[in-house]
Amino acid sequence: MKNRTALVTGASSGIGEATAIRLAAAGYKVYGTSRRAASGAQRPFEMLPLDVTSEESVEAAVKEVLRREGRLDLLVNNAGFGVAPAGAEESSLDQARAIFDTNFFGLVRMTRAVVPHMRRQGGGRIINIGSVLGFLPMPYGALYAATKHAVEGYSESLDHELRTRGIRVSVIEPAYTKTGFDANFLEADAKLDEYRDVRAALTATMKAVMASADAPAVVAEVVLKAASAARPKLRYTAGGLANRLRLLRRFAPAHLMDAGIRKDLRLDVVDATISPSFQK
Repeated sequence: MKNRTALVTGASSGIGEATAIRLAAAGYKVYGTSRRAASGAQRPFEMLPLDVTSEESVEAAVKEVLRREGRLDLLVNNAGFGVAPAGAEESSLDQARAIFDTNFFGLVRMTRAVVPHMRRQGGGRIINIGSVLGFLPMPYGALYAATKHAVEGYSESLDHELRTRGIRVSVIEPAYTKTGFDANFLEADAKLDEYRDVRAALTATMKAVMASADAPAVVAEVVLKAASAARPKLRYTAGGLANRLRLLRRFAPAHLMDAGIRKDLRLDVVDATISPSFQK
């Protein structure tokens, strides 16, 4: 991977930081980004300021990498955030727009900024950090799941368009990953009393699950695998749970998947506290 340049968004912590470290160890010249200026932390890669919701910021960061290195071989779109467990109707349209602006349109901005350069240099790789929620939606996580579904569709279309120009696109699909991601959840901004109990129950469930989640390095290893593959796949699951969920989604009957989701999230226990007049 020597003489290859990578740009990783959202690299100040979590999956982004682990990915940047792994790529650097493999020989890439890596530039990580975050919305804030680079901290004094010692890292084997350089940090650049970048706000994926700003076209000007995106263009400036890409131009800076090209000014320094003359090429860009790999873009890892990782920047994103989630909303704490809540009913879909508990987030305003403004909040819905905000999460799409970062998780999806931020990825689109980055892609549009790098593709012309990759075309001119005759190749490149774009790797988008998706989620198992991109193919298996989570109740009370509708907005985040919707952004990851959008990433899946956009990535597949883009890979068809660009492969004849030497550019390949892949999506990495992790399940629960032990990062600070959940600590930075936005709270729903239009909370309703009707969802108070389920919000509390799901928040507790999520905390328990995250305690035994995969390390970010698991995802980083899969990113490197996709980046270095001679014939990259469109989709890569990351971790044992993600792989099992992909297989179940593909082969298990829909009613079994539905029942499994409700059991794992203890939704039936929560629903038992709801007034019978609201139950079917």
